[in-house]
Formats: sequence, structure tokens, C-alpha cells
Amino acid sequence: MPSEPPARALDGILVADFSRVLAGPLAAATLADLGAEVIKVERPGTGDDTRAWGPPFAQDGTAAYFDAANRSKRGLALDLGDPDDAAAARELARRADVLIENFRPGSLAKYGLDHTATRAANPGLVHCTITGFGSGAGARLPGYDFVVQAVGGLMSITGEPGGTPLKAGVALVDVLTAKDAATGILAALRHRDRTGQGQLVEVNLLSSLLGSLVNQASGHLATGRDPGPMGNRHPSIAPYETLACRDGQLLAVAVGNDRQFRALAQALGAPELADDARFARNQDRVQNRTDLIKSLEDLLAADTPRSWAGRLTAASVPCGPANTLSEALELARSLGLAPVTPVGEGRIPQVTSPLRLSGTPVAQPTAPPRLDEHGTALRTWLSGPADHPLPSQM
Repeated sequence: MPSEPPARALDGILVADFSRVLAGPLAAATLADLGAEVIKVERPGTGDDTRAWGPPFAQDGTAAYFDAANRSKRGLALDLGDPDDAAAARELARRADVLIENFRPGSLAKYGLDHTATRAANPGLVHCTITGFGSGAGARLPGYDFVVQAVGGLMSITGEPGGTPLKAGVALVDVLTAKDAATGILAALRHRDRTGQGQLVEVNLLSSLLGSLVNQASGHLATGRDPGPMGNRHPSIAPYETLACRDGQLLAVAVGNDRQFRALAQALGAPELADDARFARNQDRVQNRTDLIKSLEDLLAADTPRSWAGRLTAASVPCGPANTLSEALELARSLGLAPVTPVGEGRIPQVTSPLRLSGTPVAQPTAPPRLDEHGTALRTWLSGPADHPLPSQM
């Protein structure tokens, strides 16, 4: 007999995903990884904006961007301006355990899908709303990751000194906000386990970004000074940056304490550097960073980053070459981390969930839904008795 599938942490949880683009869909996909059933609701005809964000596209025409945040969901297209579709959306909210949306504050009230209405119909619902700048004075401001990176200060500390402020190479604020949203939802579900009551979970991109600035924000609050860009250097630790090796190739070196610096100096064949008064302690190395980096790069110029990485790692010095994405995936494979999971013939593979749970392992992902892929079956289910379970197969 076939064995029973392993239990998942969120088995039996139904998520209504009304969100679009990245932060909300990625939060919902994380819940799907944990075993929740997720129904993605989209506009008929066009669907989520990211369905058109390409190239690159898969062989079947699916945008790679859309696939990145919509694995393991069922697809339902509803026009909220249509009375029948709006009624189906409200019924979905009434049956759901979690609702995720990123509409502008107040805009869902006319459809009966705002938190006041959804909680009245479903007191146990965890309603997560994601905005760019909160539901107060910033309610009317559109929340796009790139803009928030700019106005939230991240670009001011990214790039080279004296250069143009730069964004991160990925929509990092959306990703951080997705993780905050998932955390808040899980906390609200735990509260519901104890009390039977749902609640409103509010996250916004600006607050998630500010919360992620950690030591940079703390340093500003301690001194009143605005930090500036330092390239790959760290404001409080040295050497904690990329260093040039043979032919100018870069090696990332992250020396976090004096013991590691002594090991670095020994491995480079210059143990006297660790006894040099300019470099003996971390604060000395920070103060004398220019002299330190010149001394280190003069030694590193003798070999390549990969060769140095092997020797320094053996000496317990944290370091590594500046990999491309393909090299990073190959590294993960070589470490047995299985970074990529196939989801079907002709579909873009998924990056494997970073979560590892020994008792309730994450679910095997399935391909993101095509627009309204499961619409017929879902509309039939929503029009039937509320106590009928969601069909296991569609």
C-alpha cells in the first residue's frame, strides 16, 4: 500500500490570494510551501500584471517573473465589477482562513471585501493587507519596490562612494515584505488557534525596508548622521569586503573578529600583519582600512580568487569568489542543497523553498496556474454547500 503523505504545517488552511505582483503573491506561495491550499484570484483576460513582465518567457509563454511567486496555487479569474463574480469572491473570503490583498486602502469596501466586511462574515479570518506606505497619510501612494528603495534610504547606502545611488539587483523590498507578511499571518493563525478569532495583519513596504536596515538605521539613531554608500565595504568591520586578487578578480572576505584576522594573515604568509599596531584589533583595522587593504591586495595578487578561497577556507577564514547566479546554483548543488525543483514538462523549474522542517516538511511545489486554470471547478465549489471540502484534484 502507498504510504500516507507527510503532514504539512498548514494542512487544512485555505488562503484566498487577491494580491498582485510580488510581495503578496510571494507570501501566499510561502504558505503554500507549508501546506496551505492557495487560490489565486486574478482579473479575467489579463491576470496578474507580472504575467506580461517579460522577457524572459518559458516555452509555453509564461513569464518567468510570474512563475517566481505563484507556485502551488489554483487559478481563478473573477471580475469584481461583475455582481456574480463579486459574490463568488465574498463567498471565497467567507470560507477562507487567510485572505491576502494589496489593493489601495479603502478600495475593496465597495465589493464587500474590506476587513470590516470580511470579519463580519468570517470572524476567524486572518486578513492581511499589504500597502506601499501604510493606510494613513500614505494610503494613496502607489507602492513599487524601486520607488521604496529610493525614498526609503536603501539606494543612499548602495553603490560606490561618490557614485550614483543604486538599487539592489532584485526587488528586495518586496521580498522582505513578503517574509514580514508571512510571519504576521502565522502569528495571527496561532492567536486564532487559542481564541478562535481572526485579525487584521497590516504590512507596508516602507516599514519593512526601514526594519531591514538594522545596523545602518541603528547607527543613524545613535549618531544623527546619515550613512553613505561604501561599495562592498562594511562600516564597522575590516576586512569585510571584496578584495582584488590576480588580474583584478574579486574575493569576498568577511573577517568578523581578531582571531580570524590572525588566521588570514597566517594563510597569506604574512603573520606579522596580525601584530602590526595598525591592524591588531578590529577598530584599528577600520581606522587604517586604506593601509590594510593595500597590504592584503598586494599579497592576494599572487593568485586567483578560487585558489585563495580554498586555502583561506581551510584556515577557517570566511571568504568566497564573487559568483555569477549559475555558479551560485552550482555551489548549492555541490553542497547537497538541491536548490532547484522541477514542476513539470515545459515549465520553468522553481527555486527550492529555503525552509527545512523535520516534522512537517514543505510541500512539493506544483507549477504556477495558468489564468483561470481551475476556474470552472472552483466556481462550482463556491456555488455549492459551504461544508463541502475543496476538491483535492482539479
